[in-house]
Amino acid sequence: MRLDKYLKVARLIKRRTVANDACDVGRVMVNGKPAKASYQVKVGDVLELAFGQRTLKVKVLQTPEHVGKDQAELLYQEIQ
Repeated sequence: MRLDKYLKVARLIKRRTVANDACDVGRVMVNGKPAKASYQVKVGDVLELAFGQRTLKVKVLQTPEHVGKDQAELLYQEIQ
């Protein structure tokens, strides 16, 4: 699954276009490297998202195409 779509499906970012823009400006890192929106997310990848002063670090647990909002939190695990 594409990185921008994963960010939207997992509800880490509300819209896919916003996720795409975040990738373009380098605010999304995968396994410690800046990633493009077209990066294919795999189970086990570690994503870092920069939101202003706050950085969110998550580990990918699943990559399904469609998920209800009640199950979105099951797609990743927050890491510190």
